[in-house]
Amino acid sequence: MDPLAGLLDGPRARGAFLIRSVFDPPWSVRIEDRAPLTLMSMVRGEAWVLPDGGEPVRLRPGDVAIARGPEPYTVADDPATPPQAVIHPGEHSTTPSGDELCEVMDLGVRTWGERADGTAVLLSGTYQFEGEVSGRLLRVLPPLLVLPDEARNSPLVGLLAQEMTRDEPGQEVVLDRLLDLLLIAVLRAWFSRPEAAAPAGYRAHGDPVVGPALRLLHDHPAQPWTVATLAARTGVSRAALARRFTELVGEPPMAYLTNWRLALAADLLREPDATVAAVARRVGYGSPFALSSAFKRVRGLSPAQHRTSA
Repeated sequence: MDPLAGLLDGPRARGAFLIRSVFDPPWSVRIEDRAPLTLMSMVRGEAWVLPDGGEPVRLRPGDVAIARGPEPYTVADDPATPPQAVIHPGEHSTTPSGDELCEVMDLGVRTWGERADGTAVLLSGTYQFEGEVSGRLLRVLPPLLVLPDEARNSPLVGLLAQEMTRDEPGQEVVLDRLLDLLLIAVLRAWFSRPEAAAPAGYRAHGDPVVGPALRLLHDHPAQPWTVATLAARTGVSRAALARRFTELVGEPPMAYLTNWRLALAADLLREPDATVAAVARRVGYGSPFALSSAFKRVRGLSPAQHRTSA
């Protein structure tokens, strides 16, 4: 498993909120749904995404924006346009004064706005719960990123636009998987760009020494790794591996392995039928007690407390 696959591995969208919003200028929507992650793309027209405390970013047709919650932000035709609608948690929309808008602006299957043929069309796909998106991924993403259309060699936005207006058996599952694929495609393209702050493990993946070591740790976290066994598998000395690994990744191999195991455990613990004992075995701890001790030492809370907070 490469580092990007590791970031994206884990729970996926489950009944994600997907909506096609249709507007005529001037328009502005305030997003306060506290969702962990939202993807947006303009199908027609342009928009500005205005994060609280950040600079406005223009969104042109075909561009894809990823907004990391839970901080609110605004999407508008112009940065100066005041909000006319507010999106709250639970797919609930109102005017800024609190008047209901859900039924008033309902235009049919997953479509919302004042009229069906408006000049601006915005697609939004929202992961509504943290368990749907790896916490490891959320921690390395900026609050807002925009991938230009020309940087994304993928037909997924167009396919998602087609599927969002269909109402057929199993359609929710189809849309969930398309949203996952679009997220993966956008992040893969984003992390390859020079301005992206890619995780150290991702940047080190191409190194001839550290890359193979990272793949071993990611693919087999439950193995009883030591620096010696890892060095033997990668064909270098212990000193050379430890030095190069720390230089590129920012921490020694065994510290990285501990954090990787606990990150995996944190995601696995969100699954309702996963026991601490089963998770401990999957990530390389000999007992539930050993996992609990490491989890609390590094993360400051027990696995049970983590599951409750999630």
